[in-house]
Amino acid sequence: MVAYSFKAMFAPQVSALTKRQTVRADRKRHARPGEAVQLFQGMRTRHCVKLVNPDPICIRVRPIAIVTTWLLEEFIASIVIDGRPLHRDEIEAFAVADGFAVEHVGDCRMKQIGRAGSARWNMGAFWNAEHGEGLFDGQLIEWEPA
Repeated sequence: MVAYSFKAMFAPQVSALTKRQTVRADRKRHARPGEAVQLFQGMRTRHCVKLVNPDPICIRVRPIAIVTTWLLEEFIASIVIDGRPLHRDEIEAFAVADGFAVEHVGDCRMKQIGRAGSARWNMGAFWNAEHGEGLFDGQLIEWEPA
C-alpha cells in the first residue's frame, strides 16, 4: 500500500472525493492500478490526519510532463499526459480536477485577484512556487472510492 500526503488547501477536496488525482515526482514506487492508496494531510507530523476511509483504489498511473514559465499570463505552457498534449480547454479542466478551481482554493496564496475562474492560473502559480519554472516530469496517480 502506498500513502500520499496533501497540503491543507487540498484536504477538503480529497476528503470529499472531488479531487481524485495527484501529480507526483518519480520515486522508487508509486501506487499500482488495483492497489489501495492511503491519503493523508500532514503525514510525518503530529498533526497527521487520514483524509479518506475506506482507502480508495488506484485506477490508473500515467506519465505526465508539465512545463511552466513566467512569460505566460497563466504560467502553464503545456501539459502532456501519457504522450498526449492537452488542449487549452483540457488544461483548464485538468487544473479543476487537480484541485485548483477558484471556489476551492479559498484564501490560498495562489488565488488570483481579478481573474476569478482560472484554475489554470492557480495551478500555474502553485507549480512555479513549489517546483520552479521549467519542465516537471512525474506521474499522474488517479483513484476512485473503494
